[in-house]
Amino acid sequence: MAKTFKILSALLSYPSAELQAAVPELRATLDREMLLSGKQRRALDRLLGEIETRDLYDLQERYVLLFDRTRSLSLHLFEHIHGESRERGQALVDLGLLYERHGLAIETKELPDYLPLFLEFLSTIPADEAHVLLSEPLHIIVALRERLKKRQSTYASVLWALETIATGKPNGAEVDALLSEDDDDPENLEALDEAWAEEPVTFGPGPGGCPKVAGMLERLAVPKSTQTRNRAT
Repeated sequence: MAKTFKILSALLSYPSAELQAAVPELRATLDREMLLSGKQRRALDRLLGEIETRDLYDLQERYVLLFDRTRSLSLHLFEHIHGESRERGQALVDLGLLYERHGLAIETKELPDYLPLFLEFLSTIPADEAHVLLSEPLHIIVALRERLKKRQSTYASVLWALETIATGKPNGAEVDALLSEDDDDPENLEALDEAWAEEPVTFGPGPGGCPKVAGMLERLAVPKSTQTRNRAT
């Protein structure tokens, strides 16, 4: 279970030569853990095959166009909920504290709501808790999958896998609300400039914090002995 989360995290990260070289090992690990159906594995294999065989610069350019220059495909979860508001800043602080409580030291420059980092965190906690916590942003995951599917992107297979691993089903109204928002065109630089010209994220305490993250903290409250065990893994 934990390794599947790590693999899905790696597949949603910026492509690198190290990732390309690791593809055979990733395939073998997915086969050993057997968390995904045959159809899902075949879908993931198409993405793995692209990562393994395509030119690295082409892979990186595709990644940037999809996830860095297309705001509606952002892999920063809270951006889809709070935009660039103060509420997002407080939610990021709360999620970072949640990681710290479970012994995950964030050594990258990524914000705590970056989906690959969130999946890395899920790989460090007990499987039943990871299943439940993954269901919290499920409406965002489903909306991302739908938008990637519309673009015929093989990255949709990663979001599909996450959707089936999560406990419960997404809230249909929340998915529809996300999909009703504008879907950015990464080639339209003028529109992108306008979309990003919003209030910057403000880090710091807000009134009451973020309810969604507060719920995560409540559900994942664990005894100190459990936290110690997680740090050792």
